[in-house]
Amino acid sequence: MRRPGALLGFGLLAAALALLLALPVCASAVPLADDGGAEWQVEQPPPPPPPPGVEPSTTPIGLGRIGDIEFFSPDRGALITAGNGSSIPAGVWFYDGARWRELASVCGATDGRIAWAGPDEFWTISDERPGQASGFISEPPPLEDNTLCHFAPGPSGHIEVVASYAAPPFLSTSYQAMHAAGCITPTDCWFAGDPLAEPQIGAFQLHWNGHAVEAQPYLPEGHTVRDMRAFGGRLYASVRLLESDRTEKKLRQPPPLRIVNPFGSTPQFEGVTELALYGPEEFSFALDYLHLGADEGSLWAAAGPSLEKVPGSEPAGVTVLETDSEAATWKQVLGPNTTPDGLERFPEELVDGIAAEPQRASAWLALDTRTHAINHESSRALLARVSTDGTVSDQASLPEAGDPHGPLGAAEHIACPAVHDCWLTTGEGWLVHLATAEERVHPEPSSDPAFSDDEPITFRPRDEGVPQEPSDTLPIDDSGLEEPVFKLEESAAQVPVEVSTVTVPLLSHMRSRLIHGTTLQLSFHLAVKATVRLLAKRHRQVVGATHTRTLAAGNRSLSLRLNRHAWPTSLSLQTHALAPLPTVSTRESSSNTVSTTFSLTKLTTGQGLLP
Repeated sequence: MRRPGALLGFGLLAAALALLLALPVCASAVPLADDGGAEWQVEQPPPPPPPPGVEPSTTPIGLGRIGDIEFFSPDRGALITAGNGSSIPAGVWFYDGARWRELASVCGATDGRIAWAGPDEFWTISDERPGQASGFISEPPPLEDNTLCHFAPGPSGHIEVVASYAAPPFLSTSYQAMHAAGCITPTDCWFAGDPLAEPQIGAFQLHWNGHAVEAQPYLPEGHTVRDMRAFGGRLYASVRLLESDRTEKKLRQPPPLRIVNPFGSTPQFEGVTELALYGPEEFSFALDYLHLGADEGSLWAAAGPSLEKVPGSEPAGVTVLETDSEAATWKQVLGPNTTPDGLERFPEELVDGIAAEPQRASAWLALDTRTHAINHESSRALLARVSTDGTVSDQASLPEAGDPHGPLGAAEHIACPAVHDCWLTTGEGWLVHLATAEERVHPEPSSDPAFSDDEPITFRPRDEGVPQEPSDTLPIDDSGLEEPVFKLEESAAQVPVEVSTVTVPLLSHMRSRLIHGTTLQLSFHLAVKATVRLLAKRHRQVVGATHTRTLAAGNRSLSLRLNRHAWPTSLSLQTHALAPLPTVSTRESSSNTVSTTFSLTKLTTGQGLLP
């Protein structure tokens, strides 16, 4: 039996240990003389408050898998996490210049991304919610990193999730997993990722034009898009090149970097071909994709060797490129053409991230080792600074031996919002901060009222683009008519209306006809500009769909090719108004779904059922 004094001493010791772990701990033995005396230190926020009745904890823990960390300014940062058990929900965290706090317990992601569109507006690539996307086959629908959340001030003036976007699964138009996001302006944001579903050839891309999210795939090449970075008024996207990628034309060295042309009505990505990346006998897919980092004056790109060694190829090494604000020419800072070359300088390292240092001719590399990446052993975060002249300095393994935190995982994402002000995330969900002692002790928090509410966001709107199941109570019309007959009905998904004045219907003058027996043409009148999409279903299974299109007000039409062997039993026309509807007298609505019944003529032949 322990004496009361011993128990008291043990309690004080535990409290002291918890306090020690909660405080920033120096993870670099010597301040960086070439960076104003700044040091790398662990700065982990405490977990969010627990439910009522549960004692809160001040001991920091890992935030779970951190998919991305991005800053609009030194006092406006955000990170997205997959969460860590019941203590850390999957969601988004915000930095105000003084502290990190939980911003949202929704819109988290397995490996999400963040794109700032303005000082009070950003987007996330997030996981789909179970139950929101219905599968039309027996296997469960994919949920990882295939939806979007739009964060912006709501009616209260505080940041909220103002919109959520997804698409039904198992279709040619389904959203693929996304790995890259970037905004040129608040009305010009891009999101991209995996190749399109077979047999299509191309890379999946979404574009926010300020009114709607539209699919704009990169069709010639099916390379996965892995990173995006806005720089000089343009958006750069890097792709991972694999020998197995499906493309319309096989190239010996496909462009690993694309740039979006923001001019014209239909922006398109074009390959950047002037990059000096490879050795004379190095295959393009022996090098991993380019990680991108930028400040106001320079854009950096860095890649390490692919995890799997490529037979027949000259070994790839760490390669770093840099270009100025004119983006006229790219310089190889480190690579096969430098002395020492990238393989000699980093013989076992892989690249996980790069961040340009503002007002400095240098960038920080987040590194990993091939052994750790394959075996997933506990490790420390590896960092190195590289200058434009190729000098590598300030290599570190964090936290250093003797630090009470111990290994916290490999370096993953890195961002530098200001001079000697950088943040690093580790594989176990920890944050390490580079700052001077003065800036660390006396930070200036943001006073932005949009982020002044400390209560986490818990509401995520229903996904636009994922309709509720239409009613299947109406029988199929077997009257023998030669053309489908449409009967409009109010959808159960219709938004509740406010009683005030009567609005002009968004849709009117609906007509349909079959062309050549299998192409359905649906004509209608739109009262205002709107997004429109036509779905064809056979019972509950989607058997055809048009792309979501943005159409101006007036007489419009959609055409949908039907399958004779999977003839639809119902159609659903989904619409979303992009402008207020004209009113004439008692209620108002800006969004609706028009469901239809589809009359079917059953003509049986020896070859089966015909429309």
